[in-house]
Amino acid sequence: MRCNWVVIAALAALSPYACGDGGDDPTAKRTAAPAATPTPAPPAGGAPDAAAPVRITIAASGDLLPHLPVVARARALAKGGADYDFAPLFRSLRPLIRRADLALCHVETPLVPGTPAGYPLFRTPPELARAIRKTGWDACSTASNHSVDAGQAGVDSTVRALSRAGVAHTGSFSSPGARRRPLIIDVRGVRVAFLSYTASTNGLPLPHSWSVNLAQPDRVIADARRARRAGAQVVVVNMHWGTEYSHGADPEQRRIAARVMRSRAITAIVGQHAHVVQPIRRVHGRWVVFGEGNLLSNQTTACCPAAAQDGLVALLRVRVDGRRARVERVEYTPTWVRRPDYAVLPVGRALAARQADAGTLRASWRRTVGIVGRSPRLRPRPARLPD
Repeated sequence: MRCNWVVIAALAALSPYACGDGGDDPTAKRTAAPAATPTPAPPAGGAPDAAAPVRITIAASGDLLPHLPVVARARALAKGGADYDFAPLFRSLRPLIRRADLALCHVETPLVPGTPAGYPLFRTPPELARAIRKTGWDACSTASNHSVDAGQAGVDSTVRALSRAGVAHTGSFSSPGARRRPLIIDVRGVRVAFLSYTASTNGLPLPHSWSVNLAQPDRVIADARRARRAGAQVVVVNMHWGTEYSHGADPEQRRIAARVMRSRAITAIVGQHAHVVQPIRRVHGRWVVFGEGNLLSNQTTACCPAAAQDGLVALLRVRVDGRRARVERVEYTPTWVRRPDYAVLPVGRALAARQADAGTLRASWRRTVGIVGRSPRLRPRPARLPD
C-alpha cells in the first residue's frame, strides 16, 4: 500500500445475530504522520480545483470471523515461538490486496489475549492483527455485532492489537476523544476518511455510549461532515448490517442506505454481516456494496448455506477532482474459503492454478456473480471463467 494514516482531530465540538461456526472445536507501507492542518472547503461558487484529477483504487473485503477451528489451524501453522499465524490463510489473496492504493478489512470479533473463544462470545487471538498487516490491509473497521463480546476490555485490546501491528482502525474506541476523531488516510495525496458502524451488538449493552459506533443515519452523516471539515476528499462508510444468510438487502439496510446516501458528504458504502454476498447497487447515484460475505470463517454446508463460503473483495475505482470525488466503477473479485486448511482463494486465480475442485469453484463464482450483478460500471474479476 502507498498510504500514510493520520487521525485528524474534530474541528469543533461538534434481534440478536448469530455467527455460529457449524463445527466443533477440534482443539477443545506506512508510518504514522503528524496531524495535518485541516484543508478548508472552497467557498460556495468559488473556482474549481485546477489540479489534474487523481484516480485511486480502494479495496474492501468481507468479514474476518475466526471460529475456533480456524484459530486451531492458525495455531498449527505457528512457528518460531509464535502462538498463532493467520497469515498463510491469506497468502493467495495477498497480491490483490497489495495492488490496491488503499485496502480496508473488517474485523468482526474482539482481539483478546488468553484462551480463544468462539460463538456466541468471541475472543480471537490478537495475532490476527499481524496477519492483517502482513497481507497488506491498511485499515480495518471494528464495529460489529460482536464488538462488545468481551466488554470494554475487549474493545481496548482490539484497538491495542491493531495499533501495535501498524494497522489503522475505526468503529470501536477506547475513549470519547478517540470516538470524535475521524480516521483520515493519505492515499497518493488524496485524503480518504474511513468510518465504521454496526446495526446491532446482539443485545449486549455498550460499556459506554462512545465504545462502538451504532448505525444511526443522522450520526453517520454528522461524522461524514466532520471528516469533510477536517479535510477529507473521499468518505467511505462501512456498515455491519443486514439479515444473516439473506442475499437480498433487507428493509433496514435499504432505509439506512437511502437516508445516508442523500448526503453528498458520503462517497460510498461497503457492508458486511449477512455471511453471504449481497448486491452492489447505486443509491441516489452512488455505489453501495450491501454485503461482501465471509472472507474467513468456518461456516460451511454443515451449518449454513453453501454460499457462506463465498465472499468478495470490492474494488472501488475513485476519481478525485480537488474536493469532489466519485466512484467511476466498481469491480469485484469473488473469493472462496477452502476446507480443511481455511485458505482464502480468489476464485478465478484458484481455478487457473487448480487450487481446489473446479466444479466447486465455478459454482461459487456463479453464485456470487448471480447475486452481486454486472453492468457497464459493475463487473466481476475475471469477467468470465476460463473453459
